[in-house]
Amino acid sequence: MSKDYRILIAEDDPQIAEIQRRFVERIDGFEVVGISHTTRDANEMLEVLQPDLVLLDIHFPDGNGLALLRQLRQGDSPCDVIMVTAAKETESLSEALRLGVFDYVLKPLVFDRLQQSLLQYSEHRSTMQSTGPELSQDMVDQLLPRNRNQNGTSTPAGTAPARSLPKGIDPLTLEKIGSVFSDPATSLSAEQVGEQIGSSRTTARRYLEYLVGEQELSADINYGTVGRPERFYRKRA
Repeated sequence: MSKDYRILIAEDDPQIAEIQRRFVERIDGFEVVGISHTTRDANEMLEVLQPDLVLLDIHFPDGNGLALLRQLRQGDSPCDVIMVTAAKETESLSEALRLGVFDYVLKPLVFDRLQQSLLQYSEHRSTMQSTGPELSQDMVDQLLPRNRNQNGTSTPAGTAPARSLPKGIDPLTLEKIGSVFSDPATSLSAEQVGEQIGSSRTTARRYLEYLVGEQELSADINYGTVGRPERFYRKRA
């Protein structure tokens, strides 16, 4: 069963925070566990709720989001951070990168951009958890944020992507699904594929339908004996 990553939204404007909450709830695999409108509240919620990820603004009435981020890093917090801010100064971006933010998203926030960032984060965490005790250089190159291309996917340094992928489609997940269908006789549902690659049924179906569109997989309808019809996927001959 896939993990839901716990998100804290730290945003001083209640309306913008509510938009962020609604956006996050539309993305499979994430849940909002708290919303704070000041750095003081954010600091307390971080300590109590222990979220996996913070969507962090920079400008607050009682402080600065970068100062809160600096405090997190000094305290060795394992929480990851995506900046969501109107701050367009190069200096703000440079400091955020030095402090290890996963991404830097400019306002006004667009759903597709946030979705891209969160799906990228989910794939990054899944890859980190599935690696062994030692990394190869290729794996390091895939994991480093500087090697993400404009589609939000990862490409080894110094190489071109094998194909142009749409937003929300990651090459690492495609590779995992390809290994699932290495045997041409394999026929699986989205739920079964999700179990094998460690993702939700919804995520697996998105990738499977993409591969159907690319004519790498074919889909058949299985009516079964009870319940609604279900699509089963297999490698195209």
